[in-house]
Amino acid sequence: MEILKVENLTKIYGKGSTTVIALDNVSFSVEKGEFVAIVGASGSGKSTLLHLIGGVDRPTRGKVFIDGQDIFDFDDDKLAIFRRRQVGLIYQFYNLIPILNVEENITLPLSLDNREIDKERLEEMLKLLGLEERKNHLPNELSGGQQQRTSIGRALITNPTIILADEPTGNLDSKASDEIVALLKKSNKELNQTIIMITHNMEIAKCADRIIKLEDGRIVKEA
Repeated sequence: MEILKVENLTKIYGKGSTTVIALDNVSFSVEKGEFVAIVGASGSGKSTLLHLIGGVDRPTRGKVFIDGQDIFDFDDDKLAIFRRRQVGLIYQFYNLIPILNVEENITLPLSLDNREIDKERLEEMLKLLGLEERKNHLPNELSGGQQQRTSIGRALITNPTIILADEPTGNLDSKASDEIVALLKKSNKELNQTIIMITHNMEIAKCADRIIKLEDGRIVKEA
């Protein structure tokens, strides 16, 4: 079942002599439960692509369909609600709220949406993340790996249609990186979670089902 469809996605910044084509007519699709890695050098357009798929930015041209819905048909308010409910975002620098503990950071998307917290699902999530003993700790009391696991929990707690991970191991040492990749793979296999991950590390990319390589805003290889 196709969960994501990207059609002729183009993003252009500036005008005239300052024009930069960050994405150039990119098209591909992702099946439900697939783990896709997007790789490319700095400036290849991979972060721009991820931001457009997540509705964080709007394209110059093209469409993004998530679960059959063209997300750019929504106005900004509806798009923000859709993103909060259907898209889980994992960033390189965690973006945790410093005054909230692990449990509160994980459940933040539910709180913002005035949704009831399923305590059983939360406990299962803490166990999956290996954070049962740290659930009452603040971010500054956690290791980098524990902070990133918390951010993954925050992305997973809403049971989103798709997870977008932007260099999720880029700020971690090799041991913590291996733990995060293993956790993403576990989420993909055990929860059938669809994941699109940006990485510059080809060894990490090889853990995915499929690799899409970008150069100068275009797809140059899929494997």
